[in-house]
Amino acid sequence: MVILMRVDDRLVHGQVAFTWTKTLGVEAIVVANDVAANDSINKMALKMAAPAGVKMAIKTVEGAIELLNNPKAKDKRIFVVVKNTTDALEIVENVPGIENVNIGGIKKEEGKEMLTPAVFINDLDKENLRKISNLVSEVEIRQVPTDEKKYVKNII
Repeated sequence: MVILMRVDDRLVHGQVAFTWTKTLGVEAIVVANDVAANDSINKMALKMAAPAGVKMAIKTVEGAIELLNNPKAKDKRIFVVVKNTTDALEIVENVPGIENVNIGGIKKEEGKEMLTPAVFINDLDKENLRKISNLVSEVEIRQVPTDEKKYVKNII
């Protein structure tokens, strides 16, 4: 079962690999990203970031949807990490039971507005986040579990 989905353009790094996985008590991390799944060097680097005792799967978005819908996944505590709101929406729309989505980091780029110092969104992100908010119980922004939750529905 998916305990949490996180949108983070860095995918797996210290906050994800250690702080979030420990707090959530997950057994597995599923990285859903088409580029990473098709790049052997990127996959190797991501797998090296996984904490001991936590399984990691690096899949395309389509492959992640298939994996998360496998009946065997229902018995595991899974943390899903995606790079952007478009991939998050696709997974939420196609994997029943996801209730919580965390927005952890979306980098600053031309045409994006700041929601928090670590989260910058454009019009597409706003639309995706609105759709996700209608499909799950909670969409919140925070970098680490000890930060105060900021709810997307109250910001956009």
